Amino acid sequence: MSNPVSLGIDLGTSELKAVLMDLDGAVLAQAGVRLSVSRRHSGWSEQAPEDWWQACLQALAQLREHEAFARVACIGLSGQMHGAVLLGGDNRVLYPAILWDDSRAINEAQQLCAGFAQTTGSLPMAGLTAPKLLWLQRHEPDVFNAIDCVLSPKDYLRLRLSGERISEMSDAAGTLWLDVAQRQWFSPMLRATGLVPEQMPRLVEGGSASARVSASDMGLPAGVVIAGGGGDNPVAAVGIGAINAGDGFITLGTSAAIVAITDHAAGNPASAVHSFCHALPNRWYTMGAMLAGASCLRWVTRLTGTMDEQTLLQQVQAQLPIEQPVPASTPLFLPYLAGERTPHNDPLLRGGFMNLGHDCTPAMLGYAVMEGVGFGLLDALHAVQSAGAQVGACALVGGGARSEYWAQLLANILQREIFTLQGSELSACIGAAKLGFLAIGQGEHLLQAGMPVKARYMPDLAQRPVLQARYRQFQGLLVAAKTLHG
Repeated sequence: MSNPVSLGIDLGTSELKAVLMDLDGAVLAQAGVRLSVSRRHSGWSEQAPEDWWQACLQALAQLREHEAFARVACIGLSGQMHGAVLLGGDNRVLYPAILWDDSRAINEAQQLCAGFAQTTGSLPMAGLTAPKLLWLQRHEPDVFNAIDCVLSPKDYLRLRLSGERISEMSDAAGTLWLDVAQRQWFSPMLRATGLVPEQMPRLVEGGSASARVSASDMGLPAGVVIAGGGGDNPVAAVGIGAINAGDGFITLGTSAAIVAITDHAAGNPASAVHSFCHALPNRWYTMGAMLAGASCLRWVTRLTGTMDEQTLLQQVQAQLPIEQPVPASTPLFLPYLAGERTPHNDPLLRGGFMNLGHDCTPAMLGYAVMEGVGFGLLDALHAVQSAGAQVGACALVGGGARSEYWAQLLANILQREIFTLQGSELSACIGAAKLGFLAIGQGEHLLQAGMPVKARYMPDLAQRPVLQARYRQFQGLLVAAKTLHG
């Protein structure tokens, strides 16, 4: 096909996005469909896989309006990681998909063997996939006994597109069932959760051809190749060009993470640092993950009755200009609204404000929230460095990257150059589209391309003493926070 087009689909938690991209790396069209999360019990987080499929069909219907849709030659998939999609023998979904931020399996995670952590790349944690299956075995035995296959979320879209049960290394690494260094299923951990390798999908690399489209109601040309794809963080890394050892980036979305690319599996499970497979072969990444990121700013905007996040950010800049050190009396914030992963591995940990006074304003709370997330990322950075990963200048991606104030504050806190990218909100879609091209033997040049830099933020050394003192105070509050859940 001349002038082939790649369809990149990213299944997020709050939105499914899709793009059409050509071999020059130009995004020709994009579409988005919002998704909602069900929280029927405290700590539960679920979605119906059928809703993902309907969102996918709606996004493709939007893209069909564009002439380039007729030239789609390949599809790349990206998606939220650590979710459990449970299929029966007839590919029927047996139970709502249990998502990455679901904490029902806390006890099961504690009971799983931590001795496998060097092999699986992570300590057992409630948010990862394996403990969720142990929970199901105990609490929903009829569902558990009917399971024929467990898929990650984006792999359910592949199933509906092609009829094939296939996953790839990066999403598989997030399940706790993969030998991360060897890039193959790890039977001892599967057995520990009552499963066998036959219940796992076949594995491919992210840029390999995995299947062909067989669904007839898509308006797609026959036989379109579907790439392996990957989890959202590693595919976003492909999108922004973070593909070589030493490349690093910070993602500031609903959750937050600091990611360093490595040429070998390099984790520190004791500090809740993950080592996962990259979406490209012979590459891995080391990650420190926070369970609440830019969602903290959404929360405090709502809490203070401020019209929207942009308004609150303007109030913060007016009252606490980023060019000046903050007064010592400014409140501190612990960003643990959903528990925490790196380095504390404590899903029951909760957030809080300290040092509030009668003079406290919404702007002061907004600042404290952004600083608290920054301090959480500094904790995660120290943990990632303890695994031996190198972290230099970092790209900033995700919804939080829209705030110049926050980007400069992160540069000041992390003592690193931070840079934002044009189009980074589509980085996972673009990375997926790049993997799509690889699956048809094209687009190798796109891997190195990255994305154009929008702005660079250098650390303000004059602010360092104040922020270091506040970081020590922040660390000191952890002990009190831990006592609140016994």
